[in-house]
Amino acid sequence: MSDDKYLRSIEELEELACNWWPAEVRAEAQKMSILQYLLDTQEKFISILKLADKIKPEKLFDLLDASSFSLHLFLKHLILLTDLGAEQLQRINKDFDDLFPEKQLRYRLKNKEIIYNFTKLPTRGKLDNKKMKIDTLEHLQGTVYDRDLCKDVIMLLCFGASSTRARTRAILYKCNSSDYLGDDTLIEDYVRKNYIRVSKIIAGKVSNDLGNIAQLYALKYLSQCLGSNYHLQSNGKLPDVSENDGKSWATFDILVDRIDDTSRHKKYVGVEVSFQETSNSVVERKSTIAHNRFVQVVTKRCFVAYIIDGIGNFSRPSAVKTLCENSHCNVAYTPEEFEVLADFIREKLG
Repeated sequence: MSDDKYLRSIEELEELACNWWPAEVRAEAQKMSILQYLLDTQEKFISILKLADKIKPEKLFDLLDASSFSLHLFLKHLILLTDLGAEQLQRINKDFDDLFPEKQLRYRLKNKEIIYNFTKLPTRGKLDNKKMKIDTLEHLQGTVYDRDLCKDVIMLLCFGASSTRARTRAILYKCNSSDYLGDDTLIEDYVRKNYIRVSKIIAGKVSNDLGNIAQLYALKYLSQCLGSNYHLQSNGKLPDVSENDGKSWATFDILVDRIDDTSRHKKYVGVEVSFQETSNSVVERKSTIAHNRFVQVVTKRCFVAYIIDGIGNFSRPSAVKTLCENSHCNVAYTPEEFEVLADFIREKLG
């Protein structure tokens, strides 16, 4: 390692690197892609709800078949709409015999009692997203799933709050989608208001690729490490450090400053995140502006740091070497390395 403990060479970074996307980043990216897919299919979901008949629940499944809207995708929409989590579904499955002693859902709508006979519930093991094939985007877009199981859970989510049994109604109070079936205005209002929180989750995210998620995950981890006296901004602009021939301020993936620093020459640490499993031009683009950016940052008495990892990056040693040479701190993409970066930030910003 070099004399400066924070200035790792490309060879040192490669030794410390995890090389492949961490499971946490993949999981976050998968979650984001599912939410976007639900937003993309929202209009069709709403149109099916508008045509459904609350007194004839079987018509709902006829509509789904006719529209080629899979039952498990419809189920995923309902789970999001009712805000019923995996733990709650699992508890319902575990207590199923108590909630539905006759293995029937008996519910009342417009003074008419309707009986639905469960065929797959309760299910052995966990009633989780994986079993229902709604855990990944690939599963949601696929055609392989347990139709009868999805049908049982859909009936729970749509009509459970109307059960004739008081205890069952109390447990399934969120499962009231049937209240809105057949009323276009109510459905529009109900669905769109509930989906506002989904839109907020992905708002501001230019893309849902792993690279963008990696940046956000690193920001979250560093925020927890550094504490409340540090301000971390995603895609933050560093004042007086220009790019594009002086047309705009330089943008860093993560910009860090100390909240209580009110001095005239406020210090910043600009962090760039570069994680590539496959070789592409991203690291090359970063390297072309690295030297000019570094010189300006030093002049401003601020600092540059890079998070560099992934076998795709290490297949472009010349570009990575340029980044390492125009930086004050280089770390890999692991929790241990994030701690090193946090130490660097504390040391430089105070």
